[in-house]
Amino acid sequence: MTEYALITGASKGIGKSIALLLAKAGYNLLLVARSASALEELSSLIQREYHVNVSFLAIDLSSSAATEDVARWCLSKTSDLTVLINNAGYGVWGTFSDLPLSEQMNMLQLNINTVVELSHHLLPLLKQQQQAYILNIASTAAYQALPTFSLYAASKTFILNFSRAIRYELRNSTVRVSCLCPGPTDTAFASRAGLDAFADLAEKFNMSPEEVAQTGLKGMFSNKAEIIPGFMNKVSSFFARHLPKPLVERVGAGLYTR
Repeated sequence: MTEYALITGASKGIGKSIALLLAKAGYNLLLVARSASALEELSSLIQREYHVNVSFLAIDLSSSAATEDVARWCLSKTSDLTVLINNAGYGVWGTFSDLPLSEQMNMLQLNINTVVELSHHLLPLLKQQQQAYILNIASTAAYQALPTFSLYAASKTFILNFSRAIRYELRNSTVRVSCLCPGPTDTAFASRAGLDAFADLAEKFNMSPEEVAQTGLKGMFSNKAEIIPGFMNKVSSFFARHLPKPLVERVGAGLYTR
């Protein structure tokens, strides 16, 4: 197989699990994340186990012009890019007025701008392929306003609607666009968001990154617009869309109040 997949946020969690599954399926990989040591370790594992070509780029995707650097690097590696996984992102927990603005804007840069910019840079290459896919990683938080996670939830709502919109625009092309909306997942997300105090609650609902990745890729290759892994996540997303918004917001805020 000569096809390549580019995965951002590939060094851990869902991104790492997606990389392993695609390597097992025979895809060559372009891995992007901040940690060079984690990427080097993952690349060595993949090459040893699956014998595919793996290249990695350690870069902070929240920095200015990072997506241009990634796009140039990708083009220098292959003209056979058939899968783009926009996975890099994180959340910060707290009330909007109390959190440092710089931290929140950095999150928006990574969660929104990076996805938009990298998709725009690489779509011309993806369109040249006989069949290509974009999988954007959002969250079940995309389906509601979420007090104390206000900008994170809003950024994921953007990703969901952006994915659906360009999916329609690209309907007559060879590029298929899907959006994966996982719920609580056993990754470092909670720790980075400052949610260590809620670890016990999260453990009751967490899915494994492997389960989420497997569901996401199956949905992507089946050309599903929205992919929500897990029965409870499907139920909670349904109620978030259909119950009165004030009730949904009150319940959501209650989950993340100390």
